[in-house]
Amino acid sequence: MTSPAPAIRIDSLCKRYGETVAVDRVSIDIARDSFVALVGASGSGKSTLLRTINRLVAPDTGTIALDGVAVHSDLPLVRRRFGYVFQHIGLFPHLTVAENIAIGLRIAGRPIAAERVAELLALVDLPPDIAKRMPDALSGGQRQRVGVARALAPEPHILLMDEPFGALDPVTRDGLGRRVRALHDRLGLTTIMVTHDMAEALILADRVLVMDAGRIVADASPTALMTGDHGPVVVDLLAVPREQARALAAIGAR
Repeated sequence: MTSPAPAIRIDSLCKRYGETVAVDRVSIDIARDSFVALVGASGSGKSTLLRTINRLVAPDTGTIALDGVAVHSDLPLVRRRFGYVFQHIGLFPHLTVAENIAIGLRIAGRPIAAERVAELLALVDLPPDIAKRMPDALSGGQRQRVGVARALAPEPHILLMDEPFGALDPVTRDGLGRRVRALHDRLGLTTIMVTHDMAEALILADRVLVMDAGRIVADASPTALMTGDHGPVVVDLLAVPREQARALAAIGAR
């Protein structure tokens, strides 16, 4: 039986900024409906790799295919299949919540009804009356939920998230992460999330890609990463959550 084609195929992708190699000959397949975390230290290339997928950054060499179609061949069509959640949310301060959610569709000439905005707000656990508010009237967690609703408005097949919870407090971050994972499962999305937080990656993702110096140095399930030997970069990234778990256990044993 033939295996289904991957949602995304990346082949020999490279991106340089002057003398710096941000992405170095990366080749990966992303299966449909999977939740993949891209993890690595600052400067490892994870955000650049994510941005090449929907051509926010043009690679120097290599190819990216979405459902077997090269991303560069029909860029507007391809981008409509992506939802993108930014690290710093990126809401337009002069637009209401409803207008922010609708902005991508409006630019594409696709009007969105108030009922659809209310549905999207409900998906991210926000009340419908928040649609009339301005971004500065919202908490950080609420603004990021609006960012997720905006990314979901075009009904994308693929959700890309670049450090989506980095600016949130721990409680809000954990709750929103779990909500996004639930939406991924409910909507049948293929999700790629960039994070520097290994614990977050292990908890939310089905598959973790670890980057270092522009290359993928580990590719495994959370369980396999925790129990196997995947090299010093993975050991260093796992050291923090493991030490935190030991410290908490020690406190509980007092």
